[in-house]
Amino acid sequence: MPDLFSPLRLRGIELKNRIAISPMCQYSSTDGFANDWHLVHLGSRAVGGAGLVMTEATAISPEGRISPGDLGIWKDEHIPFLKRITDFIRQNGSVAGIQLAHAGHKASSHKPWDGGRYAIPEEGGWQPVAASEYPLAAENKYALALTSEGIQQVVEDFKAAAHRALAAGFQVIEIHAAHGYLLNGFLSPLVNKRSDEYGGSFENRIRLLLTVVNELRTIVGEDFPLIVRISATDWVDDGWNIDDSVALAQILHENGVDLIDCSSGGLVPPGVIKAGPNYQVPFAETIKTKVGIKTGAVGMIVEATQADEIIVANKADLVLIARESLRNPTFPLLAAYELGHDVHWPIQYERAKRKL
Repeated sequence: MPDLFSPLRLRGIELKNRIAISPMCQYSSTDGFANDWHLVHLGSRAVGGAGLVMTEATAISPEGRISPGDLGIWKDEHIPFLKRITDFIRQNGSVAGIQLAHAGHKASSHKPWDGGRYAIPEEGGWQPVAASEYPLAAENKYALALTSEGIQQVVEDFKAAAHRALAAGFQVIEIHAAHGYLLNGFLSPLVNKRSDEYGGSFENRIRLLLTVVNELRTIVGEDFPLIVRISATDWVDDGWNIDDSVALAQILHENGVDLIDCSSGGLVPPGVIKAGPNYQVPFAETIKTKVGIKTGAVGMIVEATQADEIIVANKADLVLIARESLRNPTFPLLAAYELGHDVHWPIQYERAKRKL
């Protein structure tokens, strides 16, 4: 039976363990460019022993950013610094992954430490778009429903971003279809009120995500892993639910997706969600069991024994940590010690290992 420190193969890539660093927005870019902050932030997680290190949500277009501080990959000039980061991650024994994203109606927001509210154009913001017209967190402001031409542009932006991700040296791509952002908004009946081929039925609401998946699989080839992050449930009766997620995962599995990153929520107030340790793990377990696709578990996973039990009990194939990694960038190295695994440490850090 696999454990937390057993390798995981995803097509042509092998992760050295089952620990991934989940995408975490840093809001520290200018015009989408990565910089020294991103190099140190992501690089330190590779040094810290994670099998997979994921970038934050990386915008496929300027209007797809959550905030003006978001990382981007909408122009070729973004590639060189991203390549510097992926080179460092690989040199330190980890796999470099990128999350490609469009924020949808959640775009044009101030940074969280500046209040996080909607930024009007006079404050450097822009007009958000969504599956349907959708109210913004500002008086009499709405996201505009994407036209059919706009939808096609989103597909083209994802395709161009994938080409740049390959040029930048990324080894895994995750498509962000969770947390209320654009692709999730098309999936969820809470946002998607369309009456065309992208709205109404389940088959219509998944159409845009499936198109993006198929286009990216053609671009990246057969040996390259594709992951999709979903919100497994909206947490309300009239929203997207786990049965929808199982059905979607089956279709994604048949269309070349290798792992479902199982998060939830994003379209309801946080108080609606009863969060606690492992509260989202059952979504990963259900999809893995019913579909047979690999899954990733997320959400308040903070201890080595907790993470290991998820893998040993076959509830998921990968554990993604976020806030615990912010508190402890070397979580994987210390988890290995706690669980009795003798893993490689960076030679520069070995004197600390000997004192454990």
